[in-house]
Amino acid sequence: MIATDLAGDPMAADPKAAGPMSGSTTPRGNGYGRLWRRLPAELVYLLIGFPIALTGFGIVITLFFTGIGTLVTFFIGVILIIGALYVARGFGTLDVILIEWTGRPAIPRPEWQDARAATGFFGWLRAVLGNGHYWLYLLHTMVVDFVVKTVTWTITIAWLSITVGGLTFWFWDMIAPVGVGDWRPSQWLLPNAAIDHQIADRILGMLVGVLFLATLPIVTRGLTSLHWLIARGILGAWKSDALQREVVTLAASRGAAHSAEGHSLRRLERDIHDGPQQRLVRLQMDLAAADRQLATDPDQARILIAEAMQQSKDALEELRALSRGFAPPILLDRGLVAALESAAVRSTVPTRVVDELPPGAEFAEEIERNAYFVASEALTNAAKHSGATEVEMVVSLVAGVGSDLALSVTVTDNGIGGAFSIAGHGIAGLQGRMRGLGGTLELSSPAGGPTVVTANIPVASPASVP
Repeated sequence: MIATDLAGDPMAADPKAAGPMSGSTTPRGNGYGRLWRRLPAELVYLLIGFPIALTGFGIVITLFFTGIGTLVTFFIGVILIIGALYVARGFGTLDVILIEWTGRPAIPRPEWQDARAATGFFGWLRAVLGNGHYWLYLLHTMVVDFVVKTVTWTITIAWLSITVGGLTFWFWDMIAPVGVGDWRPSQWLLPNAAIDHQIADRILGMLVGVLFLATLPIVTRGLTSLHWLIARGILGAWKSDALQREVVTLAASRGAAHSAEGHSLRRLERDIHDGPQQRLVRLQMDLAAADRQLATDPDQARILIAEAMQQSKDALEELRALSRGFAPPILLDRGLVAALESAAVRSTVPTRVVDELPPGAEFAEEIERNAYFVASEALTNAAKHSGATEVEMVVSLVAGVGSDLALSVTVTDNGIGGAFSIAGHGIAGLQGRMRGLGGTLELSSPAGGPTVVTANIPVASPASVP
């Protein structure tokens, strides 16, 4: 939620939006009171800003133009220019941190990483020189910040001087009063008034000091907001950065989804080969043997047929178990919670299902299927490897990215713990499946337990939850 302060700039309602150094929540009270609460931090920023900007200006302009002048040697010139870019990045980042410390909304950081940097020296060179953020930070440090901070620092010093001078004029006027016959401001304002102009000047100075003091927080807020706007426009991330990160994330998610799907298919193939396929082969052999002995030894043939029937039943049960691991009929007919309760009943470890979903919540079939798959896999792992005597499965809705929600499934067992993710095995496969869906899977399993597996699957839209 966005609120608006007296100066008309957005204030982040979230405490984190106030910047990493603020450590405070949004102040309460009227708008003018909020200005006064931010005044100390804003004054510190405006007063130390000019010395910092002057230092950055001196260092960066020296490095940059020395690098330009030595470009004929290429190596030295380029290194100096890159040094100027890195120093400018440091001063720009420091400015952003200080602005956020004053209570201004957080400024999104640029994307500095570039895949080209990992390809060697010349790749790193292209990554730095080809990144527009470095050049904007250089422009900010060499020109914009130095000029603007010179102006705002001068205004701040002048305002403070008039404030302090006006409030203390009566004291200095008593120590070193203006000589008799000297011109006084009150004589210009009230030339014909029969008053003591010395007392009138002291009152006038006090009024000017009070006026400048009363407007001081408004001035500091305006100057700080100006710096924030400049930093947001020059030093902040671009929309294209977010799009680029999203493309990279989607590519990684797609790769993870393909890998997880391949892992699931290989496991299904292995399970079918080691289970139902072997039983069906045995069934075929028993029926062939029974056919050969049907005429000569009917009793032995009946024994073989009975064994074949048992093999067929076992194969059918194994196939049903395999299908339940992916999408059991109860999941399609009665929903996720009923399917989890069915899995809990079949588990060899006593399992309790806790339903914290809103009444009538419905999700896409793909989301429910993957949630069930993760939960059943975690339950199976707990039964096989944890030595647990009790398992709890909790299904709920939690806050996701932005305004979206996420379907959360948490499986907790009281076993020995010590579980970890190994590439190509169960937990890693589940993590890859979650990444493919844009979700997460977290594992906590300290030695001695408990083991907690939490899967969060993004829900496409809050509207999908009645």
